[in-house]
Amino acid sequence: MEKIVESFELYGKQYRLETGELAKQATGAVLVTQGDTTVLVTAVISKQEKDYDFFPLTVDFIEKMYAVGRIPGGYLKREARPSDKGTLTARMVDRPIRPGFADGFKREVHIVCTTLVVDSVNPPDTVCVMGASAALMLGAAPFDGPAACVRIGRDVETGEFIVNPTFEESERSDLELTIAGTADYISMVEAGANEISEEDMLAAMTFGQEAIAAFCEVQQRFLDRCAIEPVEWPVHVADPSIAERVAPHLDEMSAALRDADKLSRMAKVEALKERVASEDFSEEERDAWGSDIAAELKKLEKRAMRAMVIETGERADGRAPEEIRPLHIVPGYLPRVHGSGLFQRGQTQVLSVCTLGMLSEWQRLDTIDPAEGKRYMHQYNFPPYCTGETGRMGAPKRREIGHGALAERALLPVLPGEDEFPYAIRVVSEVLESNGSSSMASTCGSTLALMDAGVPISSPVSGIAMGLIKEGDDVVILSDIQGIEDFLGDMDFKVCGTEKGITALQMDNKARGLSVDILARALRQAREGRAHILDAMLQTIDAPRPELSQFAPRIETIVIPVDKIRDVIGSGGKVVRGIQEETGAHIDIQEDGTIHIAAVEGPAGEAAKAMILSIVKEPEAGEIYDGEVVGIKDFGAFVKLTAAKDGLLHISRVANGRVGKVEDVLSLGDVVKVKVLEVDPATGKISLDRLDKPEAPAGGDDAGRAERKMREDRGERDNRPGRSGRGGRTPRRRHEAQ
Repeated sequence: MEKIVESFELYGKQYRLETGELAKQATGAVLVTQGDTTVLVTAVISKQEKDYDFFPLTVDFIEKMYAVGRIPGGYLKREARPSDKGTLTARMVDRPIRPGFADGFKREVHIVCTTLVVDSVNPPDTVCVMGASAALMLGAAPFDGPAACVRIGRDVETGEFIVNPTFEESERSDLELTIAGTADYISMVEAGANEISEEDMLAAMTFGQEAIAAFCEVQQRFLDRCAIEPVEWPVHVADPSIAERVAPHLDEMSAALRDADKLSRMAKVEALKERVASEDFSEEERDAWGSDIAAELKKLEKRAMRAMVIETGERADGRAPEEIRPLHIVPGYLPRVHGSGLFQRGQTQVLSVCTLGMLSEWQRLDTIDPAEGKRYMHQYNFPPYCTGETGRMGAPKRREIGHGALAERALLPVLPGEDEFPYAIRVVSEVLESNGSSSMASTCGSTLALMDAGVPISSPVSGIAMGLIKEGDDVVILSDIQGIEDFLGDMDFKVCGTEKGITALQMDNKARGLSVDILARALRQAREGRAHILDAMLQTIDAPRPELSQFAPRIETIVIPVDKIRDVIGSGGKVVRGIQEETGAHIDIQEDGTIHIAAVEGPAGEAAKAMILSIVKEPEAGEIYDGEVVGIKDFGAFVKLTAAKDGLLHISRVANGRVGKVEDVLSLGDVVKVKVLEVDPATGKISLDRLDKPEAPAGGDDAGRAERKMREDRGERDNRPGRSGRGGRTPRRRHEAQ
C-alpha cells in the first residue's frame, strides 16, 4: 500500500491519519497525530479461531519515555509494567472497541498503541480510539466502525465546551468528559466534574456525540482513499438444534433466578444448566458443542432475566426497578487507624480505610504525562474471596485500577487544598463481598473514612450504579444494579456526586440506539438514588470529625526565609536529621521556605518547631539568652545564641573587674546568661554583655599590666591623651614672640 496521509482540523486543533509506511505486516496500522503528539496504533487478527465463550480482544497502551525525552527511572532503565495511567488508557480503548465486533467472532485480536512523540501539550489517549478503529477497518475486520473518542472540557470563565483540550486548557476546566462511540450511538463515557448539574452533563454528552460524528466522518474519508481488500472473516454459528433444545427450559430458568441470595441463585442456575446439558445432549454432542451449549444456556439465562424485568417489573431479588437494596453503614469501624468506614448495600460490602501522612509521601509518577505526582491516592482491592472463589492474588488487575481511579475522581473535587489541610491522603477500599456496584460502595465507604479521619471535605459524596434493559421500544432503567443485571443487562452507568451535583461518571453501553432521553431518565433516577444513600450515610456521621484521630500525625506549618533553609537542613542534612532524631517529629522542607512538622504527640511537634525557629531567629538588641561558650580568644568569648548565630562577649564584659585571660573566668561548654547589646546592621556581628558576671579573679591587675607591657613592646599605639605612638611623652611646643 502506498503512503496515504489525511490532515485535517477540527474544533481548532490539527490532526493527521497516516498509513502505508510503518508496521506493514500488521493486519492494520495507523499513525495518528494531534499537534506533535504521535501514536502508532496497530491491529493484528490471529489466523486461528479459538474455542472461547468470550471475544478474545487485548489492548495494550505502551508509554515510551523517549516520547517525552526522558530516560526511565529504576535500575533497568527500560519501560516495564504499565503505569496506572497506561492501564486506564488501554481500558479506555478497549471499552468502545469491544462491542463493535460481530457476535460469534472468536479470533484473537491484539491492538497496540505505542507513543512515539508526546508534546506535553496534547494528551495521547483519546486519539488512540480513532487510530484503533482505522487500523481495524484497514484490515477489513468484522467491526462496526468508524468509531472515535473525544474529551470534552468546559471553560470555567466562558462556559464554552472544548474538544480534546490541551493540558493547559484542562487546568481551566470544571469538566473532564471522555466519550466514545460511533456516529450513531454512545458506547463509553468517563467523566470527572466539579459538582455540575445533570442538565449540564447531558449538554456536554450531546455536544460530545456531535464531535464524535465529525471525527468519524473524517476517518471514513481517510479510509475511502485506502485500497482496502475485503476479507471474509469466519464468524462462528452454532448448530441451530442447540437453541431448539434449550429454549423449552425458559420457565425453569425464570424460577431459578428468583432468589435474592446471590450464591443460592447461582447454585440453582448452574444446577439447571448442568441438568439441561446432561439430559438434552449426548456425550458426543457435549464434546463437540461444549462451548456452544454453554453459550446458549447463558443466552437462556439472559432472556429469562430480561423478560422478568420487562414483563413484570420485578427483578431477580424481588426489588422494583427504582428500589435500593438494604444499607448497613458504620463509620469508625476499625480502632487505631486514622479513619475507616464500612459500607454495605445488599450483598456488596466494602471496608475503606484512610491514612494521613506528610505531603512528602505523595505518589510520584514516572509517566509521559506532565503531572509529577498526586497527593490523594485511592486504591481498590478485589480479592477472590469476595465472590466466594479461589484465585491468585498479586498485582492489581485492570479492573481494580479502573474502579480505584473512578472513586478517586469522584472524591477529588471535595478534598481540601494543601494550604488548608497539608496532608497526603491515602484511602484503600477492601471489597469483602461483591454482588454488583462495588466501585460505588467504595466511593461511599471512602467518604465515611475521610469524614471519620477528620478530613474537612466540602461535601459528602455518594454513588450508585444504574442499569438498563432495552427490548425494542420497551425500556426499564434499574437503580443499584446487582451483578447479574450488570452481566446480562445493556448498560452499566455509575454516577457519583454530592447534594449539589455530579463529580464522576462511568458508563459502558451494550445497547444500540441509546438516546439522550434515556440517559436523561437514568441521570434523574440516579440523583434520587444518590440522595437516598447519602441521607442514610449522614444519619451515621453528619460531618467530618472536628479532631483528627489521636493516632494521626498533627501537622503544623511554618514559613522561614528562603536563605535560612540551608541552616535548617545543615551540611548533608545533619541539622534536620538531628532535630527529627531528638524530637521524634517528621519534617518536610519546601523550596519556598514552607516547613511542615508532623508528630503524633503534640510535645514532639512543638519541640521540633521551637528548634527550627531558634535556628532561623535573628537576635535583636535587648534580648536575653542562655548561651553556650563555643569559642575563646584573647579578646573575648563567642557565645552560641541560636543554632546559626554566635555573639561576641568581650573580655571586658566577662566579669566584674579586670580580667587578664578569658580562660580565668570561662571555659568551653559553659552556659552563661547574656544580653544583646548591639547588632551591626552592615556585618551582622553581635555584641554581648554578661548578666551573671562573677568577680574577676585575684591578680587580674598584674595580668593587665603585663598585657599592656606586651602591647607596648609590639609597638601598639597608646591612645590615651598625652601619649604618643612611640611610647614617649609628647614634647610641648614653645611659642616664640612675634
